[in-house]
Amino acid sequence: MMVHPRRAGALSPPRPLWLTVLAAVGFLGALAVALALGGRSDARANDGQADQASNLIATGKQVFRFDTFGDEHFWGDTLQINKALAGAQHGGVGPGVSPKTALAVGLKVDVDALPASVITSLKNGTANLDDPATTLALLKLNSVVGVKGVFDRSGTLTSVGITCAVCHSSVDNSLAPGIGHRLDGWANRDLNVGAIVNLAPAGRLKPVADMLHVDEATVRTVLNSWGPGKFDAELFLDGKAFRPDGKSAATLIPPAFGLAGVNLHTWTGWGSVTQWNAFVANLEMHGQGTYIDSRLDNAEQFPIAAENNLGHTRHAKDLITSKLPALAAYEEVLAAPTPPKGSFDPMAAARGKVLFAGKAGCATCHVQPLFTEPGFNLHPASDIGIDSFQADRTPTHEYRTAPLKGLWTHTKGGFYHDGRFPTLLDVVNHYDTFQHLGLTAREKQNLVEYLKSL
Repeated sequence: MMVHPRRAGALSPPRPLWLTVLAAVGFLGALAVALALGGRSDARANDGQADQASNLIATGKQVFRFDTFGDEHFWGDTLQINKALAGAQHGGVGPGVSPKTALAVGLKVDVDALPASVITSLKNGTANLDDPATTLALLKLNSVVGVKGVFDRSGTLTSVGITCAVCHSSVDNSLAPGIGHRLDGWANRDLNVGAIVNLAPAGRLKPVADMLHVDEATVRTVLNSWGPGKFDAELFLDGKAFRPDGKSAATLIPPAFGLAGVNLHTWTGWGSVTQWNAFVANLEMHGQGTYIDSRLDNAEQFPIAAENNLGHTRHAKDLITSKLPALAAYEEVLAAPTPPKGSFDPMAAARGKVLFAGKAGCATCHVQPLFTEPGFNLHPASDIGIDSFQADRTPTHEYRTAPLKGLWTHTKGGFYHDGRFPTLLDVVNHYDTFQHLGLTAREKQNLVEYLKSL
């Protein structure tokens, strides 16, 4: 039977060897080109993702430093802090606020926003730090950290707003006390928030008083009780201004650095970085956005919040929500700063590190390198040997294991959420007594030196 070579299933004559080699080389060449192009495509994709991440962080930095979220309507329109800052001679009321006074209540000045002429006048002492006009000039330069002034064409300060940086930034004092390069994420333990709010002209705190069902004089008394470095974020939720022992219910301003990898945030673990940013921007800074939190509907725990429907805050124009991703991205890359050389005893710190992970048991909760639990990081008050007052003002009813890196930057005001322990040694003594650790005086000091080294 005849078999036709072109018919289906027919056998083809063998190819010459040189044709087979050429085909193989061609295939491998094509594969190499494809892989090269694919590699370039992957590289471009990776570069694009890196660019997106960098852009997100850069945007977050601007939001953190300069975005008021539209809160001028509260600080300017309602409280009229702008008029108090300007003083009667500059279109406001009262004596005005001089740079000397502003620095005294903890406001900071960004030296990088100052022109050379101003820096020179500050260095040689010719700048008038007793004149409110100088404060207005600094606001026009956008150099007052965390405070933004709004001026009309005539130069009159018509409103004012605040940003995240007012509480969570400081300066390095490189030019003068309170004047230097920005230190983003640092807790401003010099900031007297209560004194600043109390600048509001007579009658302007009435909306706050009405909300709390007290008179304006009582509000001013509460504000004066806070002192430097403290703020009461729960006051507008539960109306509790003082602890059972009669002391202020305000808590210390925490740092906003070293947050990467940390689960819950704030002293009592209200939620994630984004949750707390949304909470503060809407309910504390009084910006214009959206905040949804049905936990605040609990009228027994949060009577003020429930009455005012704060857990369902919605403004017609949302100036906050779209900025939350960038803001969180920036805050989570702010690393805790390294302690300056000479600020602790290295040999004692090395001994303290061993104690921290061993006899003292600190690392049980303060797990290295996060120095908080990698996971659920809350504890009842009974675990740490203190009262539950502040924990019970929050939905969690517990306290967070605070990250410890960068402790050296915020020793002013004491330790724990309310500063009840004036020094690190007092903290160590508390745990030594509460947990029956049996630490010697030398071991305690070694632990302190280790904590200072973080």
